[in-house]
Amino acid sequence: MRHAFPASVLGMATRAATPWGPADLVEELTVPQQAGTKRFASKVQLLETAKGERLVRFSYAGAGGGTRGPVTLRERDIGRLRAALAMHPALAETLGLGPG
Repeated sequence: MRHAFPASVLGMATRAATPWGPADLVEELTVPQQAGTKRFASKVQLLETAKGERLVRFSYAGAGGGTRGPVTLRERDIGRLRAALAMHPALAETLGLGPG
């Protein structure tokens, strides 16, 4: 069976538009998922701006391709997320970012 979401970034865009300007794709991971007969994939990308700022982008793609719902966080936003997770221990634990 052929995967609808190849693990490689070959042939994919290597630049992304962000609220902070264009950024280069440094790394990407794809998690293939299925709900009933629907196939899709969640993606996490590490991007870097021309000024060297690193960004993390979360999105998903349907079997037909195309990125949907991108949410981009700067490194300092990741710090805020970690701090906020301290008040949400169940979510932190589920993400593997909690104590224990």
